[in-house]
Amino acid sequence: MSPDSARGILRDIWTQLPFLAWLILLWMLVWNQFTVLSLITGFLVAIFVTRVFRLPTIELSGRVNLWYAALFVVQFLWAVVVGAVSVAVQVFDFRRQPGVAIIAVPLKYADDMIMTHVSVTSSLIPGSLVVETDRKRRVLYLHIIGVRTRAEAHATRDEILRWEKRIVRALGTPAQYRALREDERRSQATQNSATGGAR
Repeated sequence: MSPDSARGILRDIWTQLPFLAWLILLWMLVWNQFTVLSLITGFLVAIFVTRVFRLPTIELSGRVNLWYAALFVVQFLWAVVVGAVSVAVQVFDFRRQPGVAIIAVPLKYADDMIMTHVSVTSSLIPGSLVVETDRKRRVLYLHIIGVRTRAEAHATRDEILRWEKRIVRALGTPAQYRALREDERRSQATQNSATGGAR
């Protein structure tokens, strides 16, 4: 093995360290043993799994904003509660069937990591489920419960895009965060000029 290939393997392991740690923890939970032996065997199994069932390496942004991450968690938990109540109300409303729709949501700032986070977040909120992703075009296709009109479909799409922005604020790369801030500044400037023109 050449030094370059050995360095490449070590770099891949370092990049995938959070995933490896998760696999090791999962191994220890499966066997219900938190010992040095289970740690070592878990590490070996994790290396084997990531080498044999190789997935594209996803670079972590290295940026975590604790304030926006905490805000995201609170907003997410609230959305789960609201979604669960909304779905329950629709299920037990025997007067009419709940409306459903498949909507396409083109993401604006997403790389593979952000796209995955948005997909998982959207699917964990009751009433919405990602049924397909177009990785090349960065489009999510979601099955939504409770949508009857085109306006409601647009509102749902806008909400998914708001989740993307929340995730970029919390975990996005510096470049993604800068792009988001620039778009927000432009949007604010447009609103201010429209308000000034209306006066």
